Amino acid sequence: MAEAGPVRLWWMRGVYLALCLAVMFFHLLPLDFTPRALAGPDVILAFTFAWAVRRPDYVPALSVALAMLLADLVFQRPPGLWAALALVVVERFKTRERRSRDTAFAVEWASVAAALIVMALIYQIVLLVLIVPTANGTLLLSQTAATILVYPVVAAVTRVVFGLRRTGRPEGDRLGLGTGRAG
Repeated sequence: MAEAGPVRLWWMRGVYLALCLAVMFFHLLPLDFTPRALAGPDVILAFTFAWAVRRPDYVPALSVALAMLLADLVFQRPPGLWAALALVVVERFKTRERRSRDTAFAVEWASVAAALIVMALIYQIVLLVLIVPTANGTLLLSQTAATILVYPVVAAVTRVVFGLRRTGRPEGDRLGLGTGRAG
């Protein structure tokens, strides 16, 4: 039983990366040939936030950075900008996880929504300052709204399918999350 901890930790880290790759794969399938007026949700970011809030040890910074950078390249976004913003927010969620173990889901959803809105604003401002040609703001706005709306579904999937719940006090302390050390 002592092996269950590290084995599960590395298994779930691999599952996270495989999940990101699967979302990218299905996003690239040519199912619709007409351009869309509204963008769909950023499911990879929603899963990353849900995992970072519930089990921060399953989404290390390197995995998040690699998954988001690959998504930037695959989805033809400016490489690194969205990935850097996502990494900063995920690390912020991971440090706040110790204090938010007992909060209600509505508070979690509101904090994720606020983070997504701030990320979208910073992303758009940086692109405007650097004079990078962008699509109209409607796509970014619709993607942000769709991601906020799909977050409860993603959180439910992470809990039901993957069994990810917030770490309790004893488990979080055993993992080094409640002691001030980064686990």
